[in-house]
Amino acid sequence: MEIMSIKVENETGLHARPAAEFVKLASEQACEVFVEKDEKRVSAKSILGILTLAITKGTVINIITDGENEKESMETLLNYIRNVI
Repeated sequence: MEIMSIKVENETGLHARPAAEFVKLASEQACEVFVEKDEKRVSAKSILGILTLAITKGTVINIITDGENEKESMETLLNYIRNVI
């Protein structure tokens, strides 16, 4: 299991479009993927789950990957968060 914290830096946070792209990317991963904010954990493969976290600019989230290719999946998802516009 991999757990990494990252601060969301883009102006609009993970609103609908970037959240949908994040969910699509998470769904392509073979492992389980979760996102945590303020002790609330949701599946990163659920758009409703991600949107309920209301991730705005400056929010620190935890990304959790568990299973096949968890390290590679973590890097892929962290890179997306770092580069989301």
